Amino acid sequence: MKRLMVSFLLLGLSVNVSARQVGAAETRVSIGVTETMDTFNPYADSVSLMYSVWCQVLGCLGTYDFDKGQHVGLVLERWEVKDPNNWLFHVRKGLKFHNGTPVTARDIVHSMGRTRSDPQSKQTQNISAVASEKALNDYTVQVTTKIPTAPLLDYLFDRIIITSKDLYDKHGAEIADKQYPFGAGPYKFRELIPGQRLVIGKDKSHPMWKQYPQAPDEIVFRIMREPEQRVTALLNNEIQIAQFVPPHLRERVERSANHKIVKFHTAELMFLAMMPKVKPWDNKLVRQAVAYAIDRDTIINTILRGEASRLDGPIGEGQYGYDPKLQPKYSYNPEKAKELLKQAGYPNGVDVELQTPVGRYTLDKQLSEAMIPMLNAAGFRAKLATPEWATLWANVQVGKVPFYYMGRGGVVDPSAALAQYFETGGSPRIGYSNPKVDELLKQERQTFDPAKRKKALADAMSLITDEAPAHFLWRHQLLFGMAKNVDYRPLPSERIFGWNMRVK
Repeated sequence: MKRLMVSFLLLGLSVNVSARQVGAAETRVSIGVTETMDTFNPYADSVSLMYSVWCQVLGCLGTYDFDKGQHVGLVLERWEVKDPNNWLFHVRKGLKFHNGTPVTARDIVHSMGRTRSDPQSKQTQNISAVASEKALNDYTVQVTTKIPTAPLLDYLFDRIIITSKDLYDKHGAEIADKQYPFGAGPYKFRELIPGQRLVIGKDKSHPMWKQYPQAPDEIVFRIMREPEQRVTALLNNEIQIAQFVPPHLRERVERSANHKIVKFHTAELMFLAMMPKVKPWDNKLVRQAVAYAIDRDTIINTILRGEASRLDGPIGEGQYGYDPKLQPKYSYNPEKAKELLKQAGYPNGVDVELQTPVGRYTLDKQLSEAMIPMLNAAGFRAKLATPEWATLWANVQVGKVPFYYMGRGGVVDPSAALAQYFETGGSPRIGYSNPKVDELLKQERQTFDPAKRKKALADAMSLITDEAPAHFLWRHQLLFGMAKNVDYRPLPSERIFGWNMRVK
C-alpha cells in the first residue's frame, strides 16, 4: 500500500514538473475548500466537491445547467425514454480516455456496476432506482429501472463517475484507481495528497476546450477548514477563491482592492438529523420538540446576519416541488417543546448530545453552539460534541451518530435526496423508515405528469416534516471570496467546474 502511494505521488510529481517546464504561462486557480479529499477510489466517498472533481477528470454522464434549467450531457450525447422503465443512453462518439482508448458503452455499464457493487462504494443510493444496465452496441446503453422513474437523470447525472473497464480488468480496482487515473474528462489528474490538496490540469486535446478556451489550465484544491485561514490565504494571494466566507469576515475581503465577494443562494439544505432507532429519538414527540425549540429567525438575523433563508420543510423556494403552503410548520415555541417532552415521558427533561462539523459549513460550530441553550430552555439537557469532520462524516455515513447538524447539497429536484435520507433501505445516515413515505416516494418517481408528481412530492414532504426525523433549518446565501482577476459564478449545487472559470 505504501509503495503504491509513493509511486503514485512520484507520478503526480513528474507530471507537475513537466507541466511547469512546458507551460510556464499556464493559468492557475487555487481554491480553499472544506470537504474531504481522502481517497483515490472515485466511488468511496459521496461529497459534492469530489463528484465535481471526478466528473472533470474521469468523466460523468452529464450535469444540470442552471442557466438553461435542464440537464445537459457530458459523456452522453443524448438520451431517450423508450418506455416508463427503459431509457437509452447514447455515448458521445469520438470521446477518449486520457490514454487514447475510446469511451464506449461497456465503460458506462462497468461504471454503473462499480457504483453499485464496489466494496468501498458510498454511492449506492445513486444507482438504487436502476434494475439493470446493458450495452446494446458500442455507443448505446439500455438502462432499465425497477419502477418507472421520472427523475432518473437527477440520480445519475454528475453522480455516476466513469472509469475504464479495460484498465480495471487489467490491473484491478486499487492499482487502476491509483496508478492509472486515466479519465474521459477535460482535466487530467496531477496530484492527490489525501487530507491536504488535489491538483488537476487541462487535457489540451479534449473537445470541450473549443467551447470553453478561457478555463484555467490548472486547478488546485486545498483543504482549509478554518474560515480565518481561507480568508487570510486569499488576501495573501495564496489562493484565488475562498469557499464559505462567514458574514462577519465579508467586509475584510471587500476592503481589499484586489479581491471581491460573490454571493449566491445554495441548493444545500441544512438540518438537524435525529435517528429514530436510538432513544430518545424513537419518539416522534421528542423530535417535534426539537423543531419547536430552535429559533431559526433569530439565528439567521444575528449570527448569519440575514445571509440565509428559513426552511419550513425539506426544500425552499426555487426547488422543484416547493409548496409555500406545506404543513405542518414549526414556529419557535419552547413551552410547546416542554409539553411535548412531558407527553413523551420526559417531564424532567432528557440528555442528548448534538454533534456538529467544525469548518465544513458556514459557521457550523457557532450555529450549533447557539442551538444548545435553545434546546436546554425547551427542556432538553443538551451538550455539544465537535469531532473532526472526517471522523464525523465517516460515522454519519454508516449510521453511528444519533443527533447531528448537517447539510445535503445539490438539491434541485428533491427526489434523490428524499430517497437517500428518508426511504426504507436508503442511506443509513438517519435510518428512518415509514411505509407511507415509501409509497409516496415510489409514487412520485413513477409519475411523469408534473402536476401529479408535485402533489405526491408535497404529500411525502408533509409527512416527513410531521414525523421530523430531520428538522429543516435554512439554506445559506453563501459568500465566496475571490481575486478580482478571476471570474467565477458559483453554482447553487456547489459543484466546482473549471469550465465556468476565467482568469483575466
